[in-house]
Amino acid sequence: MQPGVIAPNSASQTRAIAIEVIGLGKTFRSGFWMNKVVSPLKDCSLRVFKGETFGLLGPNGAGKTTLLKSLLGIMRPTSGTATLLGSPLGDQEVKARIGYLPENPYFYDYLTGVEILTFVGQIFQVPGSVLKKRIPELVDLVGLSQAASKRPLRKYSKGMLQRIGLAQALINDPELVFLDEPMSGLDPTGRAQIREIILQLKAKGKTVFFNSHILSDVEVLCDRIGLLVQGDLVSCGTLEELLGTEESYRAELMDVEPAELKGQLENIEQRGGRVVGRLLNDPQAFIDNLPAGAKLLALKLERRSLEDFFRAKVNEHQGRVLDT
Repeated sequence: MQPGVIAPNSASQTRAIAIEVIGLGKTFRSGFWMNKVVSPLKDCSLRVFKGETFGLLGPNGAGKTTLLKSLLGIMRPTSGTATLLGSPLGDQEVKARIGYLPENPYFYDYLTGVEILTFVGQIFQVPGSVLKKRIPELVDLVGLSQAASKRPLRKYSKGMLQRIGLAQALINDPELVFLDEPMSGLDPTGRAQIREIILQLKAKGKTVFFNSHILSDVEVLCDRIGLLVQGDLVSCGTLEELLGTEESYRAELMDVEPAELKGQLENIEQRGGRVVGRLLNDPQAFIDNLPAGAKLLALKLERRSLEDFFRAKVNEHQGRVLDT
């Protein structure tokens, strides 16, 4: 079975599928002689169910935007197949039921916020009477003032453009919403507002698929997550499935070298003059076998974090690729 594909069972078979990806890949040729092959997406398979919020994680250059653009028809995949809302990629009727916020939205900057929302609404053939009511509601929803919505977009900050970009992604009241780095350019208040909007979309039964590298947002918002590394989907599941429910101890020490703690700690990091890592053994056994001169500053019981999982999987996959 391909990584990320949900195994058939009675639970999954009863859930309607919003997105199904089977073996999707994208290959480019580059270089002066077009003799270099680059594969930002490799044999990716996954399912996203209707009403689900799915977060796609990955370091920069992992292929997240390539996957999203392939699903939207902006980019044609080299291999594999996919369906959105039960129809093949590119279906015009399905496109009318989708909303999309690009990572770096670009609009006609001589238009006002209201004008760009009207323009996008007309593309979707939303009736004028509906737009007249929906546009002010969306402006309020994304945290823009009504006065700001009447100013030209060239006077908007990056954060304001991100907000109007989210508003245009929702102008057609979509069933399926794609958000590419929706928190980009936002301050903490703006991020909190976008999180609340995504939760509202989920409450309304919308399906949300978003790319992000902000792990805290993914932990709060997502029903399931996928981890994409160098074009490969290396993990996919709920937080409980990926992180487990077991708790372990994290130690913080000083006056010791990380190499001296190998076999006793995992995910070892140096933070200034301190060494931090997760215990591999019993706490008492760890304390009894501390290297001479090492000072134990803290020993805390905690669940494995998404950040620990993310870093471990990325390092593991990158190391495997280097070995091949």
